[in-house]
Amino acid sequence: MATGKIRALVYGALLAAFAAGASAQQEHQHQHMHAMGKGAVAQLQLDAGKQWPTDPSLRQGMEKIRTAFDADHPAIHAGTETDAQYETLATSIEREVNSIVANCKLPAAADAQLHFVIADLLQGVSLMRGKDPERSRHDGAALVHGALNGYAKFFDDPSLVPSPGKPQP
Repeated sequence: MATGKIRALVYGALLAAFAAGASAQQEHQHQHMHAMGKGAVAQLQLDAGKQWPTDPSLRQGMEKIRTAFDADHPAIHAGTETDAQYETLATSIEREVNSIVANCKLPAAADAQLHFVIADLLQGVSLMRGKDPERSRHDGAALVHGALNGYAKFFDDPSLVPSPGKPQP
């Protein structure tokens, strides 16, 4: 089976795991990390002090996610983003994540680090759709924002830089 197909299956399984819910231990850790204001991107590490490599499809997809998020960020921050706007943003992010998963070809170690970013993007999408009554849509946007900043800090993509004035993972 081709590496791309294996990667797509792995990411599909990751998405299914988030949709079905995590185990009690994972959920406890997940809640603890979010209570601390961090998601899975808190686990990102540099590659011996250097950023991880990227490929054109990853850079393109992440740029589209950042552009979509930045367009809605003022309304999210002001608390005026509607449920319909959150849904539209979530759909846009999910579409780009699916494209990244289908087309991205990274070395195994970089791909493993990207899983943390993808996990927070997908969890953010779920929360922005109102799938968790214990968490707000705004919490989902915060996860996406953290994922974007984590990606910018830990991956070699000159087009994306962490948002100024925002805490870094």
